[in-house]
Parts: sequence; structure tokens; C-alpha cells
Amino acid sequence: MGEEEQREKENNILAGALSWNCATASSDLKLLTSLLLFLFSLVTVIIFLPSHLSPSPSDLRLCLSKLPTTPQPPTPPPLDVVLPSGALKRTPTPTPYGAAAYTFILMSAYRGGLHTFSVIALSSKPLHRFSTPSYQCQWVPHNSFAPTATAAGYKILPDWGYGRVYTVVIINCTFPAPVGRDGLGGKLLLIASTNGGGDKSLNLTDTIEALVEKPNTLNPLYYTDPPKYEYLYCGSPLFGNISPQRVREWLAYHARLFGTRSHFVMYDAGGVEEAVMEVLRPWMEKGFVSLHDVREQERFDGYYHNQFLILNDCLHRYRFDAKWMFFFDVDEFIYVVNKSSIKSVTESVSDYTQFFIQQMSMASNLCLSEDKGVSDRKWGFEKLVYREVKKVRRRNRKYAVQPRNVFATGVHLTQDLVGKSTHQTEGLIEYFHYHGVLAERRDPCRQFYNATTIKVDNNPYVMDTKLRGIATTVKRFEVDTIGPRLQGMQQ
Repeated sequence: MGEEEQREKENNILAGALSWNCATASSDLKLLTSLLLFLFSLVTVIIFLPSHLSPSPSDLRLCLSKLPTTPQPPTPPPLDVVLPSGALKRTPTPTPYGAAAYTFILMSAYRGGLHTFSVIALSSKPLHRFSTPSYQCQWVPHNSFAPTATAAGYKILPDWGYGRVYTVVIINCTFPAPVGRDGLGGKLLLIASTNGGGDKSLNLTDTIEALVEKPNTLNPLYYTDPPKYEYLYCGSPLFGNISPQRVREWLAYHARLFGTRSHFVMYDAGGVEEAVMEVLRPWMEKGFVSLHDVREQERFDGYYHNQFLILNDCLHRYRFDAKWMFFFDVDEFIYVVNKSSIKSVTESVSDYTQFFIQQMSMASNLCLSEDKGVSDRKWGFEKLVYREVKKVRRRNRKYAVQPRNVFATGVHLTQDLVGKSTHQTEGLIEYFHYHGVLAERRDPCRQFYNATTIKVDNNPYVMDTKLRGIATTVKRFEVDTIGPRLQGMQQ
């Protein structure tokens, strides 16, 4: 093929390509023009449609949202990295979520004198078990011209490791000189530091407003004058489905025992429903009972419904209101031996800050044959008369203290006190324990006997009718004190 023929062939090919491209462009232009014409027509129709038929912007967005989209590939996790040392750097690093436990949960704070305060709280048990948190106290007066006072907070853990997620912490703040003595008031700040507990890369510090003292509320004589009550009862938290009748019996019995210069502090942790409230109300109206609603503390997992927390709150709240403070439960009945009085007992141990009370463990379902058929009309301590006498190394004891000499307390004793303790109270005072009866909402009698000694399930029992003998007197006392308003109560 000659050179001229070759050039002519290439020109023909180029002309064909141009012709094809122009034809294609012309076709595309026609398609675009048609599409634009259609869109303008559609817009015109929509404009002149009635409002209830025209699509809204939200409808258009909905349509667009349903258009298929290209799925995005997941982001791959970061790769582990080998460090120059040869160690494998794990990624991602640990990421915390939520919270294991609070470092400090304030319950209450009370002044204990002109220069001392006590703060009652819960705190993370692992924090105190495996670290050394510290506390500092500050008194900030309302009077801006008076100086701020500081002191180290002395920590007391009164539950001896019984705590669960949380343990009880008592912080004693004792300043070198009286604070707030001018009567203008102020506030107590507690500065709590974890000191590397938990996340050791941090030393978390919280400033807690523990107490605010209003102007003209400080009475210095309150801490030195004789107390208002001779005897004050600090109750453990009441929870669950407890029997109103058992509470009724317990209150009438002990109000008579302790007398008119006594007071009973009860704590409702969910157990004071309306029927129980009907029992407490007449005694509250007579000034014998104070009831505290502490149901909110049930959120925090401490030992036995935060029993240690509640008892320490009671101790410090009423520390200067009573000469003697008793700690026992609502299924336990104090008994003074040999027809003596509670006053004679406490006077005999007045040289001691703390004395202990021996337990008499009573069967919770064994009754006298003569009560069969009528036991539902008798009171619990009247019909449950069999006492367990199995030999044990030591039975539980309850106790009483002179509270002005006590800085923290427990369930069965206190170790944080000034002064002496005595166990030598046998023959003076004891308590009868009816375990499990408080949660029984029916007649507890299940088996009936008339023998003075019996053995049931290999446990030996003897008949003990000391409380049965005073039941009539207690019932009469109840009517004389609050009237007959509780007479129709069922088991």
C-alpha cells in the first residue's frame, strides 16, 4: 500500500470517529433536553396542586433516605504494636465504663463539741482495703473576717471488714481550738483523697460539704448539760415484711421497762408499711418514738442493710441526749433479773462506759399445750416459753454504752471508746432472743408441749416463763399509756 493510500485510510477513520462522536453527543443532548423538560413540567404541576396533595420536604427526604447506598466497610481495630523493647503493646487500651463504687457516700455529720465533729459515711471497701485514702477537715466560718481552721481527719472503720461493696467510715474532725463559737455559723468541709486507690495514675480529691451550721444555732451548754433522756434505744434498720403485732408487743414491753425518761429511735429501710405505722403512730404522738426514713441508703450495698451505718448515725445524732444508749434488735427483749429495775442495773455499772447483756435463745415455734387453740390470742413473748440450753462456746451479746464517751459503734460492741467495759452482768440483766419471729405474719406456735424439759431435733430446751408472767402487766400498761386503739390487731 502506497503512502497516499495509507494517509487517505487514516483520514476516513478519523472522519468516521468524529461523525460517531457528534451523533452520540447529539443523542445525549436530546436526552438531557427531554429530562429537563420533564422536570420543569413536574415542578409546574406540583406548584398548582392543592396543598393537601403536594409533597412536603419531609416526604422528599423520606424518599431520598430509601435510596440504596453503598455500605461502608467496618473500621478495622488497631493492630498491636511491637515496641523497641520487644514487648507487645496491646491496642486498644482498656476503656472504662460505668463505676465500680463511689469513693465517698455522705450519710450525716454532727458536731460533737465546740471543736470536734463526726462525719458518717459509706466508702468503697476495696479502696480502704488496698489503699490508704486520707481526709482533711476545714471549718469555713460564715463570718468572712474569721479565719478558716484546718485539721487532719481521723478515720475509724467500725464494721471490722464486714462491709460488702461499701464499708462504713467515721471521720473524726478535731480542731486545735473551738470553731464557730461566735454563733455566726459556718460549714464543715471534708477533703477526701484516694491516694492512688483504684486508678493509680490519679489521685482523686473531692471536697465534700459535710455540715452547714446556721447562725444562732450553736448552744454550748448542750454538750455539758445533763441529758434529756435516761435511756435511748438505737434500732437497726427495719426491712422486709415484718409483723405489726410483734412490733406492738416489743414497744409496749420496753416502754414499760425503760420508763417515761426513755426514747426509741427506729429506722425504716423498707419495713415500715402502713400496718406497722399504725403501731408506731400512737407512741410517736406520746413522744416515745422517733422514726427515720432511710430507704434511700438501700441503694448502696453494705453489710446487712447498712446496719453499721445506721447505728453510727444514731449514736452521733443522739450522743448528748441520753445517759445510756442501748443497741439490740426488735426480736430481742431485755429482762432485768430478780425483780430489780433497769435504773438499779445501770447505777451498778455506772463506772463503765460499756456493759454487755447475755443472750437467752428462745425457740420460735414451741408453745405450751394449754395454749393450743387459743395461742392466736396471746402475745409472742407470752406463748413462746421454751429456751434453748445447748452448750455453746459463747452466745451473742448485746450492749449499752454511755454515749458521750464513744466515738464509733458496732452491732455487738464498740471498740472506739474512752473508759472500761464489763461482761460481769450475769444475774443482773439478760435478753430473750426470738429469732425469726419478727418476719412471721401468722401465729408462730407449731408444736405444743407441757414438759419442763424437752428435746426437739436434738436440741435441748427448758421451760422459761419469766416473760410470760408479766404479759398481763404489759398489756395493761399499753392501754393505760396509748389507749385501746391497738386492741383489735391480728397476728
